[in-house]
Amino acid sequence: MTSTFLRRAVLLAAIGLFAAGPVVLFMGPANASNYNPSQTTRKNAGTPNSSIVVKNSSGVVIKYGNKYITYTSPPSKLDKLGQALFMENCASCHGAQANGFPASGAAGAYPDLVGLGPATIDFWVDSGRMPDKDTAAVEASRRQPALTPAQAEAVAAWVNSLSPSPGYPDIPTPHLNRANEASGAALFALNCAACHTIEGDGDALAYSTFAPSLRHIPAFQVVEAIRTGPGNMPRFTGNLSDQQVDDIVKYVTTEIQHPENPGGFGLGGLGPVAEGFVGLLLGVGFLVLICYWIGDRS
Repeated sequence: MTSTFLRRAVLLAAIGLFAAGPVVLFMGPANASNYNPSQTTRKNAGTPNSSIVVKNSSGVVIKYGNKYITYTSPPSKLDKLGQALFMENCASCHGAQANGFPASGAAGAYPDLVGLGPATIDFWVDSGRMPDKDTAAVEASRRQPALTPAQAEAVAAWVNSLSPSPGYPDIPTPHLNRANEASGAALFALNCAACHTIEGDGDALAYSTFAPSLRHIPAFQVVEAIRTGPGNMPRFTGNLSDQQVDDIVKYVTTEIQHPENPGGFGLGGLGPVAEGFVGLLLGVGFLVLICYWIGDRS
């Protein structure tokens, strides 16, 4: 009797553990108070959890990365210049402390920039999206930058200095000589083409938003966009390694920005549909002319 009872108890305990497993699994991620989307435990994926980490005398990370992408923090000597530029171009919306509280206007009407990381600030300023000329627009468009790349870096340096701890990612430098274009094409098709189209021309999205064209974007800004997720774009942090991002950038800056057209005409890069239409139009038109010429002679 005792042995039977023990066997039943062990069996019930095993069943209980098996049944409780999924509950524990789903309850685990619920405690997300310490989650930071700009961080990742994956090695070499855009944060100082990288193969190469360089710190200054105070122990602050100033450079990190690997053989595929190097991330560099803007030097603190640019803070004073960055503050002056921010007050002149950005403070009217984002506030004097870059926290989204302007001197006049509704609190929280503009984004809080503190802690976003230098790459985020640098992308928006150096791509000309900020300072925004049309604050009523649903989505800021790429324009001729109002500030130089050095000035954009200075603004990023000052904003980063406002955070109690440095924000990430830092400003990237991809090393495309180590990238694989074929791998980048496959990764682009899987992760990017749904919005930007397979030709990288961009496309309209919901609610008057759009995915921009990738035709005239510098390599480092492609990395910044992938790592920071500007606007409606998702942030690819942790799910893509630096090697994979480097491959995507290689594909974008070669095949998309400088496509090869063996036929001689790119036809807007719209693919086989456009090519077939033009071929049909020219082919049928040529046949009609031949038939007309034959009929006229007879």
